[in-house]
Amino acid sequence: MSIQGAVSEHIQSVKNAFKELNLKGNVLVVRQKSQIKQIDALILPGGESTTISKMLVKSGIYNIIINRAENDDLPIMGTCAGCVLLSKKITGDTQDINLLKIMDMEVQRNAFGRQRESFEKEIYINDLSKPYHAVFIRAPIIKKTWGKCEILGEIDKKIIAARQDRHLAFSFHPELTDDLKLHQYFLEIIV
Repeated sequence: MSIQGAVSEHIQSVKNAFKELNLKGNVLVVRQKSQIKQIDALILPGGESTTISKMLVKSGIYNIIINRAENDDLPIMGTCAGCVLLSKKITGDTQDINLLKIMDMEVQRNAFGRQRESFEKEIYINDLSKPYHAVFIRAPIIKKTWGKCEILGEIDKKIIAARQDRHLAFSFHPELTDDLKLHQYFLEIIV
């Protein structure tokens, strides 16, 4: 989804993940609702969740994403702001955010602090055999999960990664590292 955030970095990460996994595929930068029909999966990047939400609604993409996800026809990976948008609930001021309500989780925006409190940390993600170097920028946390949403990773007892069916939510930015494990993990879910 090319509305805001580190889109070019996600594009490069997915292309590199295709290559590493020896898979054939194309990356499409989605800007219009007609393009949603052409994709097999979607990455909702970081950025500002309020802005992304408004643009999804204004462009008409919002309802198409929900319909496809409800029909298990569109795996989605959300990073940072994308993680917020995938949630069913949000703590704090939510009046300007139209959540996609795809994953059974509640999030808190900017839970680790503002821009100057951004940090990097080695984390452990279930289903990955080695630690992952994660970049947290004004990162949300997943306050709780329920139903079919499973916790994939935590730091200091704060949930930072979750999976529900073929959807992934990360409170950090996997596109800002050279480590392709999480983009590969997403592609393996799709295939």
